[in-house]
Amino acid sequence: MEAGFRILLLSAVLALPGCAWVRGGEVPETAEADAGESEAVPEVISPQVERRPVKPAKIDTENWEAGAYIGSLSVEDFEVNKVLGGRIAFHISEDFFAEAIFGQSDAGISSYERLSGSAPLLTDSEREFKYWSLGFGWNVLPGEVFLGGSRAYNSAVYLTAGAGSTTFAGDDRFTVTLGAGARLLLTDWLGLHLDIRDHILEVDVVGTNKETHNFEATVSLTAFF
Repeated sequence: MEAGFRILLLSAVLALPGCAWVRGGEVPETAEADAGESEAVPEVISPQVERRPVKPAKIDTENWEAGAYIGSLSVEDFEVNKVLGGRIAFHISEDFFAEAIFGQSDAGISSYERLSGSAPLLTDSEREFKYWSLGFGWNVLPGEVFLGGSRAYNSAVYLTAGAGSTTFAGDDRFTVTLGAGARLLLTDWLGLHLDIRDHILEVDVVGTNKETHNFEATVSLTAFF
């Protein structure tokens, strides 16, 4: 009986280190697997973005612009007649440009001649209305004009001011020119202009100096070079 009790006690003593080794020693394989899965970095999803083709605008980098215009000129007291002219411009920046204009028209019969029935006040050569002007322009409203769903044209609304000379009624007269216009780039080098100008000068056809406003409306094609 005593020998059996000793054997049971010895078995219990030998079993205690084994329990401690299991509790404080090596971690079971299932625990290691769970810890590894929790620390794994999630996979980064790469989106598949479909790139659409883009065509950059073909804008000419030249700053010089030149062209010709045609329209109508209303010489005060001398009817409305056709005017022909040309312009040369240098674009200083996107907002400002310098320009030179020159044109010619023929003044008609004055209202005084028509109402009085008197002899002509001017000869045919004196009725020639020739002018030139140097000035600056300001692109007030630059933008784009869309025609259809796939084409856009660069455009601008601008103001101009200049000074020059006008040959009319046998004399050269100092002239101030004020105007406004719109420009539409049809291609990278071709522009379409619509302009309205007022040529302000003094005229003394009937014997006294009179400040006159001579309005002009023109359409022109210009080329960049």
